[in-house]
Amino acid sequence: MINYPKGTHRQEKVSNALTRSQKTQRVSLYSRRGMGLEDEINQANDYYLENHLAVIHKKPTPVTIVGVDYPMRAAAKITEAYFQKPSTTDYNGVYQGRYIDFDAKETSNKTSFPLKNLHEHQIRHLANVLSQGGIGFIIIKFTKFNESYIYPASRLIAQWQDRSQARSITYAAIVEHSYQIPTSLNPSLDYLQALDSMLSDLT
Repeated sequence: MINYPKGTHRQEKVSNALTRSQKTQRVSLYSRRGMGLEDEINQANDYYLENHLAVIHKKPTPVTIVGVDYPMRAAAKITEAYFQKPSTTDYNGVYQGRYIDFDAKETSNKTSFPLKNLHEHQIRHLANVLSQGGIGFIIIKFTKFNESYIYPASRLIAQWQDRSQARSITYAAIVEHSYQIPTSLNPSLDYLQALDSMLSDLT
């Protein structure tokens, strides 16, 4: 039981890149159908690390373990734990010498992204990242359309501060002001392509 508290990134040659046959690629593509956003990002991060493109990891959630059962010597089971403090964002790392920090959210809503999917401490964290020259954003996936976008933290923060006027970001606004992540074979969610476009606009 857990108790809750009150430019281009491709390299022409990579030494450890694997050669895959067309059949292997086809099987790999089918195996990713129905994959959740977090799984797709984790898979992309593994690919980026293996191919020396970026070093980005999912942040561990700080937890204090209170109770543990030992039914067998080699099989401990956590029975009770507490979150030490609210988490910030899901992912961080380094890409092309820049600090990258972002969260990932899915929505089945077809017309907007509800701001209730985020928390104030996450917005504050992204604002702190931007103030130190880091790159912050969220990846939003519209599951009904199978479309994913990088939405810049600067726009998200402005939207959050003005949420008395609107409690969600419209789909049209996200399409207009985001960077769509193209579908690809490996990784299936190659979000560095969209990030390249965002970095190009920033510079």
